[in-house]
Amino acid sequence: MAGCVSTAETGQPPVPSETTSTEAPKPVLLALSVTDGDDAVEPGRPITVNAEHGTITKASLIGKHGTHVKDDLRSEGTFWTTAEPLGYGKTYTLTVEAKGEDGRTVTEESTFTTVTPARTVAVSINVWDDETVGVGMPLIFDFTGPVPDRDAAEEALDIAAEPETEGDFHWFGDTRVIWRPKEYWQPGTEVSIDAGIYGMDLGDGTYGTEDKAVDFTVGEKLVAVADGRKHTMTVSINDKDVKTMPISMGKPSSPTPEGTYTVMSEHNGYTMDSSTYGVPVDSSAGYRLYVDYAVRLSNSGIFYHSAPWSLGDQGNANVSHGCINLSTENAAWLMGKTKRGDVFTVERSGGPELVPEDGWSVWQMPWKEWQS
Repeated sequence: MAGCVSTAETGQPPVPSETTSTEAPKPVLLALSVTDGDDAVEPGRPITVNAEHGTITKASLIGKHGTHVKDDLRSEGTFWTTAEPLGYGKTYTLTVEAKGEDGRTVTEESTFTTVTPARTVAVSINVWDDETVGVGMPLIFDFTGPVPDRDAAEEALDIAAEPETEGDFHWFGDTRVIWRPKEYWQPGTEVSIDAGIYGMDLGDGTYGTEDKAVDFTVGEKLVAVADGRKHTMTVSINDKDVKTMPISMGKPSSPTPEGTYTVMSEHNGYTMDSSTYGVPVDSSAGYRLYVDYAVRLSNSGIFYHSAPWSLGDQGNANVSHGCINLSTENAAWLMGKTKRGDVFTVERSGGPELVPEDGWSVWQMPWKEWQS
């Protein structure tokens, strides 16, 4: 007859009997980004559904009049989202069907209405799609009406640069915000702007009318420096001086403002008209002159342009109404090199300091002040 053997006798603890533990399958859990009865859903934000412990087998968002909203099922059936924006003041029904780990199917439904704006605003961007710009190019966003919530507007304006570029926004009034880099852009930088304002609450019931997107490239670095005492302009490309030209700047009664300008627009055949900035053509300081080449540097009427009538003074005296006068040949050469966003600096002209609000002269504002 076999007897019992103690632990003390064997030196080993008794072996426990094997047991099996299996966790029970769980039902699917759905998380909808909208709830039934919502009446102020922002149409610019996607409607989403997340599934846990199961997968989404069917989902749809249908408008009141039967319109199906484009959608996308991702992450092996655990995430669903709308793929197009919704309309303002519209009613939709979201229906989701999902199957859980426990094999059971559940269905959830939510009917909601998007917000109706008190007012809407559009936005324009000063850069063109696929444009090549200069290293000084600021990114200017002009809204068609006041923006009450500036932080919300900045959040909606996405700027992505490769290589990554440090920069910040600065507001000039309630309708214009400008983003500029801390330093000049690096040549070759690829930039994408996504002004995603549609359906976004910009404050006090103000919403955006539509999104805008722009891609552009920063070209070679061109900087021109005009010296009012030497009566010359030196042009450098990629930090190498390539040409020095005789010029004539503003005469003592209308000196050229000193500071750093940014090229705004270029014109083949242009009529210089003093009345465009408040000086009547028939006044003692007025003029109306046709030129072959003209490039705008400010809103106040500062251009560099061809001026064959002042050829004898170029390199010797400042006789213009404020513009930078060049020979026709030099103006044509320079206009063939410059592009929007290039940098022009005026030194020792005897004029007042250029203000940042005049045109695209953002480099006149120190970085700390810009950020404030």
